[in-house]
Amino acid sequence: MSSRLVRRVLREQGLKPLDSGLEQEAEDYAESSVSSSPFRNPFDLLDDQEDEQDDGEEVSTSNETVQNIPSTSSSYNAPAAKRKTKKKKKKAKDKGHQKVTSEESIDPMIEKLSISTDSGEKEVDVSDEKLNEIQRDEGKPRISSVLTVDPKFLKAENELRKIFGSKVVSSLENNQNTFGFRGAHSGRRSMHNIRKSVLVSPQPFWPRWDGSLSMEVLESEKGEHFFRYVQNPSYKRAQEIFEAARSAHDINTIAMILARLPYHVEALLIFSELYKFSGEHHSSADAIAKCLYALECAWHPQFNALGGNCRLKYTHETNRPLFQALFQHMNSMHRRGCHRSALEVCKLLLSLDTDDPMGALFCIDYFALRAQEFKWLEQFAEEYHSDSSIWLFPNFSFSLAISRLYLETTEEVEKAPAIDLMKQALMLHPLVLKKLVAKVPLKDRAWTEIISDSFFKSAKGGSPSLEHLINIYVERSYIMWRLPELQSLLKKAAIQVIESLKRDSAEAKDWACVRKEAFPSEKNEYSHLLVSDFSDTIPTLPPEEVRHFMVGQHAVPEVVDENWDNGVMEEARQPRDVAGRNPLAVFLESLLPWADFGTQRNGHAHGPDQDQQEEQQHRE
Repeated sequence: MSSRLVRRVLREQGLKPLDSGLEQEAEDYAESSVSSSPFRNPFDLLDDQEDEQDDGEEVSTSNETVQNIPSTSSSYNAPAAKRKTKKKKKKAKDKGHQKVTSEESIDPMIEKLSISTDSGEKEVDVSDEKLNEIQRDEGKPRISSVLTVDPKFLKAENELRKIFGSKVVSSLENNQNTFGFRGAHSGRRSMHNIRKSVLVSPQPFWPRWDGSLSMEVLESEKGEHFFRYVQNPSYKRAQEIFEAARSAHDINTIAMILARLPYHVEALLIFSELYKFSGEHHSSADAIAKCLYALECAWHPQFNALGGNCRLKYTHETNRPLFQALFQHMNSMHRRGCHRSALEVCKLLLSLDTDDPMGALFCIDYFALRAQEFKWLEQFAEEYHSDSSIWLFPNFSFSLAISRLYLETTEEVEKAPAIDLMKQALMLHPLVLKKLVAKVPLKDRAWTEIISDSFFKSAKGGSPSLEHLINIYVERSYIMWRLPELQSLLKKAAIQVIESLKRDSAEAKDWACVRKEAFPSEKNEYSHLLVSDFSDTIPTLPPEEVRHFMVGQHAVPEVVDENWDNGVMEEARQPRDVAGRNPLAVFLESLLPWADFGTQRNGHAHGPDQDQQEEQQHRE
C-alpha cells in the first residue's frame, strides 16, 4: 500500500501521523519493492493499477480494512502492514480475502433489493400505485402484433441490396448523390448534418429541416394515443397561397412556394404527381421521400409509428398529407420490386387509422403474397378486428386460398385445403372469375366452357360496393393469375363448383344470401377509392392536357404580391437545369408558356415569349 493511501485513510479517521518514521518506512518499502522486483511484462502494470484502484475502494468502504489500522502510532505494527500490503498487490495469492470482501459488500445490496439467497427468487416490493397501474394496463385491450412494423424491412434500399447486391446499390446511390449535388440550385450550399429517418434515406444535399410542422397529443384511450400535425404561422400563410394556386392550377406559384419552403408537403405531393405523369419516376420518388422526411421530423417524442398503437385520424386536414405520401411511397416501392418494404408501409398506413381511408386493406394481401409472407397473411386474417369477417372481401377470399396452396407445398397444414377455400371464394364472388378471364387474359378453350356455364355467365356483383371492390382486386392482382399453379387451382375449383351446383342448385342461393348480407348497401361505400390508384399502369399526360392543367402566374397575382418578396419571385424565374433529365419530360415542360431554360442565340437569352415574337416576325 502506498504512503499516500495510508495518509488518506488516517485523514478520514481523524488521525494524524505522529510518527514520521511511518511515512519514511512505507516509502522505503515501496522503493525496495520496486528495486528488488524482477523484470516483468509492461502490460502487467495495467493489472497492478487496477488492483491499486480496487484496494483503494476497499480501504475506503470496507470496515475490516479500517479496523486493522491502529488508533495510535505506538501500537502500529509496520511489518504486519507490509505483509498486508504485499498480499493486496499479489492478487493471485489472496483470492480468499477478495472473496470475503466481495461477499461482505454484496450482503447489504441483497438486503436492499430484498433478494432471498436461499430460494434464489426475487421478492419485489410493489407499491399500491404500481399495482393499480398494472391492473389498469391489464384491463386495456392488447394491440395486435400483426400491424407492428419491422424497421429492417421498411426501407427499399435494404431490400434492393438483398436482390442486386450492396455494390450495385451503392454505386447507384453515389451516382444519384452526384447528380443531386449538380442538380441543386446554383450558389454555394452550406453542408449540414442531415437528420436520420426511419421511413426514408435522406440525401446529403437536401436542405435543412425548417421546423415548419410539429405534432401535438390529442388524447389517449384504451392504450391508443391520438396525435395531430400542427402548422406554424409561416406555413399557414404559405398554405393559403397554395390553396389559391391549386384551385387555379398554377404550378408556377406552387414552385415559388417550394423555393421559400422546401418542405411544404402539399406542394411536394403535387410535384410528385406531375413528375409521375411526365415519366420522371426518380424525381417523383425523391419528392415523396422529401415529404415523408419532413413529416417524420415533425413527429412528437411520444409518437411511435412502428408500434401499432399511435393513431392519426384522417379527418384532420393536417394529417392527410402523411396518408397520401405513404400510399404513393408504397406504390413506388412495389413498382421497384420491393414487395416486403411495400408490405411494411402498408401495415403502417393501416395502423395509423383503422378506418382505412386509403384502402390499404385491399392491397395488403397482394403485397403479403408477393413478399411470400403466407403465414403472416393467415395470422392477419385471424387477428385483425378479432373476427373472421375479413375473408368476405373479394381480395382476402382468393388470397387466403393462394396462401394455403403455397403453405401446403412446404409443410403439413391441419386446416381446410386450398381447393376448398378456392371453391368458397368462387361461390361467394363468381364475378371475379369472369373478370379475371378477360383481364389476365385466359384464352384456353377450357376457360370458355367454364365461363359459358349459367352460374358464372349470369354472375353479378350484387351491390355497387362489392362490384367496386371486385374491380379493385382484379386490377391489383390479375398479374399473379398468370402463374401456372394458380391457373390450375382456379380451373380445378371452378369445375368442381359447376359439378356441385348441378347436384344441388340451392347452394348458389345460400351463397347469394351471404353476399347480400355482407354488402347490403345500395350505395358505393368505397367510391373514394379510385381503381386507377391500385393499378401498375401509369397514364402519361399529353402536352395539350399539361397546357390546360397549368396556367401562368397571373392567376393569383394579388395573393403572391402580398405575401412573397421579390427575391423568391426572381429565384423561381431562374433558368432550369436540364442535365440528366428525361428528354420527353423536358420537351413537355418546354411547351409551358413560362418555362425558361436559359437558351442563348447570338449571345442573347431567349425565352418563350421572345421565340414567339421572332416566329411572328418571320411569318410577316
